[in-house]
Amino acid sequence: MIHIDGSLGGGQMLRSAITLSALTGKGVKITNIRKGKNAKPGLRPQHMTVIDVLGSFCNAEILGLKENSMEVEFRPWQITARDRKIDIGTAGSVSLLIQALLPVLLFSGKEVKLHIKGGTDVAWSPTINYMKFVFFPMLRKMGINVELEIARHGFYPKGGGEVKLTTYPVKKIKPIRAIERRNFIGMHIEALVGRYPKEYAERIAKAALGVFEYSLPKEKASIGLKAVDTEDYGASLLCFATYQNTILGLDALSERGIEPEKFGIRVSEDFASLLATDAVIDKFLSDQILIYMALADGLSEIKVESITEHCLTNMHVIEKMLPVNFKIDKQSKIISIEGANFSRE
Repeated sequence: MIHIDGSLGGGQMLRSAITLSALTGKGVKITNIRKGKNAKPGLRPQHMTVIDVLGSFCNAEILGLKENSMEVEFRPWQITARDRKIDIGTAGSVSLLIQALLPVLLFSGKEVKLHIKGGTDVAWSPTINYMKFVFFPMLRKMGINVELEIARHGFYPKGGGEVKLTTYPVKKIKPIRAIERRNFIGMHIEALVGRYPKEYAERIAKAALGVFEYSLPKEKASIGLKAVDTEDYGASLLCFATYQNTILGLDALSERGIEPEKFGIRVSEDFASLLATDAVIDKFLSDQILIYMALADGLSEIKVESITEHCLTNMHVIEKMLPVNFKIDKQSKIISIEGANFSRE
């Protein structure tokens, strides 16, 4: 049984620990869950959903699975992932659930189809468009194939989003080397509005694109506009740039009452600041790709936007669960690791 002090991190640490426990078959006990860093420590409903679903995919015995619990024990057995429908409830993040489940599904030895209901565009989580346009395409570079169909978007607080996810089994994961961007291919801006007229999305996208008016050739830029039926009013924006060797992305949700132009400009200026760095992997992706680097067959290297606290705590958990060690060059912001060459064969 591996012990992890949950006070060192938040929900990301919890998800990584349970995911790797289910994948490796190693039992894990997490104490002091989210203690000290949150006004409401302990397990929240969205964490419980992740643990419960992962448990069902590996016939785990779970102790302490209740709201506000400060301690949980997860004892996995054999992976038996299967097609199923999952309702997170209200606006719990679909993206964060997918991230927790995906490594286990990839090594389940079979194709798995999931129908997930919840929030697709919610705070403290990547939007489902980020997953579609940035996260999954980057995983394809590691030999991972996932199909995502967005049936309906869902904003906070009611959620109501629906996605269909199909995962395909892998025997091993390829390492990734992303320490230079190489040739610039193009930039895309994806504006989504729920219950607002399409003109609202157009205003967001036009303002966002205007930030790059004098620095980006028109033929290198594209926009996508969607006005969809959702249970709540909402708007989200994703900006991403595709290079020969990587995709850099940044997404955000609009606050209620903010002018669409102001929202578009703010997000686009933040994205321009990211592009002005020498980062090859954006801040969000650097947190999420670590687990795949650790499982991969060979040496992976990524040049990140910044070495975040999230990154460090995630590395700590991964190193406790797998026979690997991350190396960090703080000056160049390059993270490297010789993967565990994980396989279930």
